[in-house]
Amino acid sequence: MGRWRDGGAVLRVGGANGAPVPLEIAASYRARTRGLLGRDGIAGALLLTPAGSVHTFRMRFAIDVAYLDRNLDVIALTTMVPGRLGLPRPRSRHVLEAEAGAMAGWGLRVGTRVEVEPRPDGAGI
Repeated sequence: MGRWRDGGAVLRVGGANGAPVPLEIAASYRARTRGLLGRDGIAGALLLTPAGSVHTFRMRFAIDVAYLDRNLDVIALTTMVPGRLGLPRPRSRHVLEAEAGAMAGWGLRVGTRVEVEPRPDGAGI
């Protein structure tokens, strides 16, 4: 996708034929810092880039976290409850966050490659 920018996109799990998942990209420092704080949920996913670790302090709900390498391959998956500090993943370049249980429903697992397609309107979730 070249240079990442804040805004809306579409996530496809397992390649171009994967089902589309609404995606919000947080590439600026401000957007990454805010993340999912203050929200009661998320309909799709949030991509933090660049990122190698996350926390769930002051979050209102549990999240699935996928750590992605530079090729957008999943290198680690975990579920985090509010009030936790995630371990840094040295090879991680991006972090994908979604409501707990969502990633299993998408078939996301370690080794899966995801694709990110910009939405024409650039709108978020």
